[in-house]
Amino acid sequence: MFINALKNLWLSSGFAALTWQQAIMIMVACFLIYLAIVRKFEPLLLLPIAFGMMLVNLPLTGLMTGPGAGTAPGGLLYYLYQGVKLGIYPSLIFLGIGAMTDFGPLIARPSSLFLGAGAQFGICVAFVLANALGFQPSEAASIAIIGGADGPTAIFLSSRLAPELLPAIAVAAYSYMALIPLIQPPIMRLLTTKKERETGMEQLRVVSKLEKICFPVIVTILCVLLLPSVAPLIGMLMLGNLFRESGVVERLSDTAQNALINIVTIFLGVTVGATANAETFLRPQTLMIVGLGLLAFVFSTIGGLLLGKVMFWATKGKINPLIGSAGVSAVPMAARVSHIEGQKANPANFLLMHAIGPNVAGVIGSAVAAGILLSLFG
Repeated sequence: MFINALKNLWLSSGFAALTWQQAIMIMVACFLIYLAIVRKFEPLLLLPIAFGMMLVNLPLTGLMTGPGAGTAPGGLLYYLYQGVKLGIYPSLIFLGIGAMTDFGPLIARPSSLFLGAGAQFGICVAFVLANALGFQPSEAASIAIIGGADGPTAIFLSSRLAPELLPAIAVAAYSYMALIPLIQPPIMRLLTTKKERETGMEQLRVVSKLEKICFPVIVTILCVLLLPSVAPLIGMLMLGNLFRESGVVERLSDTAQNALINIVTIFLGVTVGATANAETFLRPQTLMIVGLGLLAFVFSTIGGLLLGKVMFWATKGKINPLIGSAGVSAVPMAARVSHIEGQKANPANFLLMHAIGPNVAGVIGSAVAAGILLSLFG
């Protein structure tokens, strides 16, 4: 009887049900946890994503199981995932980003919008390549948006156009955002001359409070009239920024910047990671998505730099091309990389505030690109 009890205990445990595919995914999750904690690669999102990935690949938990017949209620993460599926979490993340963002450098130099637009070049390249490799247009669009280097936007778009690809797209998007300091500098040095990298830039003009208050209102009206499908992202981004700049709702601004965005980040990360079960993630298609995402990111960096070189030529050397690489929307990491590379060439260079303009323009640009793709293929 004791032997039978032990046998039944073993058969009812997760050890007996564990497959080799699940074991591989658990090891991948542990590696991502290592990268988040030890190497500090985008830990705020990579850590919950990795833990969610580990949880869903532990057998018999039912955490992502939907409600069944009778009284079966469904798993915890299944219900939390509805915030991803319905586009709630990415929009709330944008609310927090807007509350933390100073659009002053972009307002002071509106030409930064061109650099933000140029850095969306990788989206076009990846879309064409994904189509050529046999992905459906909706899937190709979801993969291509990785080039915007904007995790919430990638999740927002892929959850609508290709939810089955969401785990691979989310992991790729956030991994490349974390690897910006490794990926971008070699490309920056390859495509710019020493003279261009040494270029100093004049201090930006002071932007008035009225301009900062009008900016989110005007951008919301223009973008949403042009692309109604982008209203959740642009609307929340600009609402958060209006909280910040109005000066009359400090409590709301503080909540959006801290408590709200932190809570949503936990739910978003864990549930996105929980979609990476062994059956859907361990496929050759996943490697193709990761590779295409890297190409998208590389070509987005190239697009921003090339447009920066055009502006360097057009302004007779007043614009440092390095700020063009900050047109990808990884705020503020991409701007910081531009600043560091500028200082390596010329220690007197202070490009951070100049690079913030294209950087925040890239946030708007990636959201607009997602809206266009959603309108075309949604």
